Amino acid sequence: MPALDESSCGATDEEARKNIRDAVRGFLAASAGMGTLDEILQEAGYEREGEEWRAPEFVAVGQLTMSLA
Repeated sequence: MPALDESSCGATDEEARKNIRDAVRGFLAASAGMGTLDEILQEAGYEREGEEWRAPEFVAVGQLTMSLA
């Protein structure tokens, strides 16, 4: 979840997705507990619509593999 600067990994796609969900939930819970959640979401491009937050639109989502040689 690049907008929130969170990352994770796993042995399989399913495990990686579960791990990132857990990481994001923990990050959001900790931010809410510290009283900084609204500020973090605004800085990440989320917009408040009443009681809900609207996520920013992604221009592209993809994966890139590069050689380090």
